[in-house]
Amino acid sequence: MRNRGATVIIENGRVALIKRTKPHMTYYVFPGGGMEVGETPEQTAIRETYEEIGVHVRIQRLLKVLNYSGMQYYYLADIIGGNFGTGTGEEYNQTSVTRGGYEPIWMDIDDLPTFDVRPKEIVEILLSN
Repeated sequence: MRNRGATVIIENGRVALIKRTKPHMTYYVFPGGGMEVGETPEQTAIRETYEEIGVHVRIQRLLKVLNYSGMQYYYLADIIGGNFGTGTGEEYNQTSVTRGGYEPIWMDIDDLPTFDVRPKEIVEILLSN
């Protein structure tokens, strides 16, 4: 797998996530995706967040780097524009049963432990603050 950049957006005690629905499985991930040639992890996180959930973000700081089949960079970010829920990335245009569904949502931070939110390391950071 390739390196990835992702954002952790928190507003009013809630965090922005993407609800992934596949046959017999539902889980939640932070907006983000794979790095393209010439991109930094930060640039990837900004681009992927816009493509996936329709908002422009400003990176505050690096929250965590995880090594899962490539380096995954998670950035704490603030929304500075756009319209939440209007992502236009390929995940919305190339749908299939195996690929599953994508739905941008807000989830209360206190509810994170009761859902399959991935990766757990980021959830643990959010719950410890």
